[in-house]
Amino acid sequence: MKRTDEGGHNCGCGSEAQSVDLVRRRVLTGVAAAGAAGAVSVASVAATAATPEARAMYADPDNPALPNMDMEIDPERTALVVVDPQIDFLDPNGVAWGVVGESVTEQGVVENLERLFIAAKAADMPTVVSPHYYYPQDHKWKFEGTLERVMHGIKMFDRPDPLDLEGFEGSGADWMPQYKNYINDGKTIVCSPHKVYGPEQNDLVLQLRKIGIDKVILAGMSANLCVESHMRELLETGFEVAVVRDATAGAKVPEGDGYLAALINFRMIANAVWWTDEAVTRIGNSV
Repeated sequence: MKRTDEGGHNCGCGSEAQSVDLVRRRVLTGVAAAGAAGAVSVASVAATAATPEARAMYADPDNPALPNMDMEIDPERTALVVVDPQIDFLDPNGVAWGVVGESVTEQGVVENLERLFIAAKAADMPTVVSPHYYYPQDHKWKFEGTLERVMHGIKMFDRPDPLDLEGFEGSGADWMPQYKNYINDGKTIVCSPHKVYGPEQNDLVLQLRKIGIDKVILAGMSANLCVESHMRELLETGFEVAVVRDATAGAKVPEGDGYLAALINFRMIANAVWWTDEAVTRIGNSV
């Protein structure tokens, strides 16, 4: 039986029914925790960009019509921004895995995000996380968009209270465990939650402006929703944005391939579109 929302609507996610009871979510433990930021190196995580099959499937055109744009990293003005590095998107037991898991796997997103965290920390580059949380009051909204209904129906990113962290550890709203040392190091800026897709309702832009940032290396989940919405808002508010193409992924549903939809717009809109290998090298060379 397919998942349904609390009103009995089919969620449209095409996966088998799963309990969303927080205590039944398994936390990945396979990646060793890194040491202090100054002690880690990019080599501590294997270089795992997109699979050859994914590179071929989503290859850039042989004869592009658009200009080849790029972004230079200025260490004083550039930050890594990671959107929704959370269990519900990136763990096989997360509630969205049924629709995003194939894309996450073929792009190597879990490993590539860790490589970006490590590179940014080694370069002392400001790192900012824009998370997605839903609280009980958010389930009282009078209307929803399509994917909002899906997320609310499967209780994605749910937290019982804005201030109480009971039940948060290991829940779908929690960070992937291999990222916690980087996010919880006392230096990473964790913004207030965005509520739909873009950062218009959280403090991401304020936080970046207050530390003198106007260039962003953007990664995270998911490609054609939150990442693309963050890219658009950042560009509209005067930032340069380079998107890391294999450090994001999208849902694959009968309606279409969310990753491909985003990649088309990344190419048309972003200041630069990099592979993780290139982003890591550029960050290292910027020191």
